[in-house]
Amino acid sequence: MTDFAGVAAPRLREWRPDWPCPVGQLWGHWRKGAGDPTYRIEQGRHWRGIRTPVGPVTLAVQPLNTNGVILAEAWGQGAEWVLDQLPTMLGADDDPSGFTPHHPQVGRALKEHPHWRIDRGNLVWQALMPAIIEQKVTGQEAFGGFRRLVHFHGERAPGPGAALHLWVAPGPQTVRMIPSWEWLRMHIDPARSRILVRAAQVADTLERTLQLPGEQADARLRSISGIGVWTSAEVRFRAHGDTDAVSFGDYHVPNEIGHALVGHDLDDAGLAELLEPYRPHRHRVQALLGMRRWRERHGPRMSPRTHLPVK
Repeated sequence: MTDFAGVAAPRLREWRPDWPCPVGQLWGHWRKGAGDPTYRIEQGRHWRGIRTPVGPVTLAVQPLNTNGVILAEAWGQGAEWVLDQLPTMLGADDDPSGFTPHHPQVGRALKEHPHWRIDRGNLVWQALMPAIIEQKVTGQEAFGGFRRLVHFHGERAPGPGAALHLWVAPGPQTVRMIPSWEWLRMHIDPARSRILVRAAQVADTLERTLQLPGEQADARLRSISGIGVWTSAEVRFRAHGDTDAVSFGDYHVPNEIGHALVGHDLDDAGLAELLEPYRPHRHRVQALLGMRRWRERHGPRMSPRTHLPVK
């Protein structure tokens, strides 16, 4: 158990999954760059600041021993909620047994990562907010905007959060109140800030998509102006554990999958045709192939933009 002077003892849970659970591999997609203020890795322990339906929480997760036991420690109002959700958050609900590789490259990737699962975060806003910030910009710009939003309008994670410099991202109520000039200071342009505010206004409704099948959840998410096929997919595979959510519209994904499986670049239509035999596991293919580099990226580089007036 982690001991921090002057910090109340955490709630604890020990969980033994029925497979060797690779925590870092499962949760890598939640980390928004090495400087993500909501996610830290210290000596094999994964620290996350999370806003749950009942309040903020600091969550620390690490393999406890070679027997596969995972120890979770949680501080804050959301501690009980997040510990209850722990198996789901680590992929326990994912069933890959019906997945059949139709390409040798997919089979090879599966053999290289046999214990990987699709996790389900069960928090739509937590997945949606950074996905909107990442729309049509470089990773550098997106991660920087997310960091500034968290530091300017989030809060320190409870318990040992201050000592760890760990933060919890702002909730929808806070985002709705951010003035337009403040978004510019965070280098988040008006197009994306307007989408964030619109989504924040209906955030409670969007959380209810967790109870819907994938296609219905997709339709509900995309009913919000500014949330398209890419953003919906990015949310659904993280929050809903959707095994079929493909990031169509991504700058790199179609070309990388195309090069891996058929030796050349693809557009979205070609990607859809290629992945059709994999339904309902198309995201599984995207994620498995994404765990290794099949070629060097040679596309044109996007330059980070500035949204502040030039003096």
